[in-house]
Amino acid sequence: MGLKPEIPHPESKAKRVGYAIVGIGKLSAEELIPAARTSEHAYVAALVTSEEDKGEAFARAFDLTEDDVYTYDEFERLAERDDVEAVYIVLPNSMHREYVERAAKMGKQVLCEKPLGMNAEDAQAMVDACKAADVLLMTAYRCQYTPEHWTARDAVQSGKLGQIRTVDSIHSHVEDDPEAWRLKIDLAGGGPLPDIGLYSLNIIRFVMGEEPQWVFADLHQPEGDRRFEEVEERVSWMMGFSGGVVANCLTSYASQDTSTLRIIGEEGSVLMDPAFDYQGLKLTIEDDEGKFEPSFPAYDQFTNEFDHFAQCIRQGRTPWTPGEEGVADHVVMDAIYESARTGKRITLKPVKEKDAFRGEKKPELPSK
Repeated sequence: MGLKPEIPHPESKAKRVGYAIVGIGKLSAEELIPAARTSEHAYVAALVTSEEDKGEAFARAFDLTEDDVYTYDEFERLAERDDVEAVYIVLPNSMHREYVERAAKMGKQVLCEKPLGMNAEDAQAMVDACKAADVLLMTAYRCQYTPEHWTARDAVQSGKLGQIRTVDSIHSHVEDDPEAWRLKIDLAGGGPLPDIGLYSLNIIRFVMGEEPQWVFADLHQPEGDRRFEEVEERVSWMMGFSGGVVANCLTSYASQDTSTLRIIGEEGSVLMDPAFDYQGLKLTIEDDEGKFEPSFPAYDQFTNEFDHFAQCIRQGRTPWTPGEEGVADHVVMDAIYESARTGKRITLKPVKEKDAFRGEKKPELPSK
């Protein structure tokens, strides 16, 4: 993987789901809007932004008109647009709840970037609002829509690796702009944990197919560094799963770019390095048959998200990563912060069901 897919022959626009992209930051500009152009089941119908000039420039570049650009104050005008069936919320974390609830009141289906909210209570309120409005809510966990991560999950759950014993994951990069919104507690809700550490947490829950039973954590917030006056620089934590399995994780905003996932069993192992990048994921599986690196057709993670949610809207079914999946991660993150604050191991509420917070149908993905 690493190549962008060719633009497919999509369904007619009448059959595809029109999205309004809410927030035109770097992710929307460089990944989401281009990804929608390779979608078979979705397209961008409108843009919502605080920068009208920027929005109009994007509109011209992507075959939209100035009438398809809305300010945040004009957000409710999307209710008049029958062609806008869904909104994709791509805003600072503190704004997610407001815009999810406003979209739900308009009857729009909602795809929201991770983390879903600022904490578990916040996220649950978003789930409740969408249920009350009878609209779908999907958490944008792109890594649950890649063939690499599904192959890693299948290796774990098929027994190919034998009894799983240890899991470890690191996700770090250097955040060097002291003014970045991700370093402001009121906007982000935390430091690297809810931003990039969340990938480790979410994918470990995904590959295991179960919820952690306890967490134990430590964080570091250095003095004298403007970047970390409000949020932590580093969080390390352990999660305990059934059968004595322990996952060790670390996330940092002051370490070289790293994204790894390693799962070790009695009879084999899985290594992903990089594990959470937008492109170029590398998967290595080692078992009693030897070591191999499976390959997959070119695809775009965000296109897969767009298409999966569009298909769920058309078919009236729960997305694979619904709002409840986002709430589940917040429950664990809240416990991680509590453990780091108190120095105690935190026991989590038991959840016995497999994939308790996910949809019933596996998303359609590129095959080998």
